[in-house]
Amino acid sequence: MAENCVQHDHSNCGALPECEHCGSNPKNKPQEPEMKLPENHIKQVIGVVSGKGGVGKSMTTAMLAVEYARRGYKVGILDADITGPSIPRMFGIQGRAMGTEEGIVPRETETGIKIMSVNLLLDSEDTPVIWRGPILSGVITQFWNNVIWGDLDVLFVDCPPGTGDVPLTVFQSLPLTGIVIVTSPQELVGMIVRKAYNMASQMDVNVLGIVENMSYIKCPDCGKEIYMFGHGETANHAEEMGVDFLGRVPVNPLAAQLADHGCVESVEEPAYTEIAGKLVNK
Repeated sequence: MAENCVQHDHSNCGALPECEHCGSNPKNKPQEPEMKLPENHIKQVIGVVSGKGGVGKSMTTAMLAVEYARRGYKVGILDADITGPSIPRMFGIQGRAMGTEEGIVPRETETGIKIMSVNLLLDSEDTPVIWRGPILSGVITQFWNNVIWGDLDVLFVDCPPGTGDVPLTVFQSLPLTGIVIVTSPQELVGMIVRKAYNMASQMDVNVLGIVENMSYIKCPDCGKEIYMFGHGETANHAEEMGVDFLGRVPVNPLAAQLADHGCVESVEEPAYTEIAGKLVNK
């Protein structure tokens, strides 16, 4: 039975049933996940997730980290989006992370945010990561166990979109304080949000709130809010699920340009400031 379990790919077990080979359930988590390195002390671990790609999840992760750092917190980002990492580029970090006998040393941004991403281990940032699910999941646990994070008030985990292997590993293997779900205003996306919420519920992971990104754009002449994708129903969906609606983030071309050029720490967006304030007070 044990041999069959090792060979079986649990990613295809369905919603969260028991595995037919070994009787295990992905919902079962270690009782107290511990840091492998004694010098690591992380007070909070917040995952940032989305049901689908292209909704600004990584930008939200980066800006939450920036806003926390501006408040004086010690912050780190674990880039769990292994096949589509973008965090290092947003912060203008190039080159490789260095290793010691103790573990991997994360790179630090200009404001002291510690970052670990697979792009910091590759020869170049455009090298594709063509790995299967179990290997991807193994990288996440290594980033948790073998990176010298030191003392952090909060570690943000930028998860890939969807409800596959990597988000499951994050939910199952990391001591999450909770998650933030990022979405966009389209009604179709509301269905995807519920999938992410239901996954968290089945995994007994606390949902800290929902952020609606790309909600509107402000007219540069009159300041009127223009809802290009319709007036999102995200707040109503959040209320139905009993989850806090953290706020709406407008389309900000300048913020996008700064992130593209590695200057995300220079972005000033009041919506993110407000959202971070609500999380800090939770």
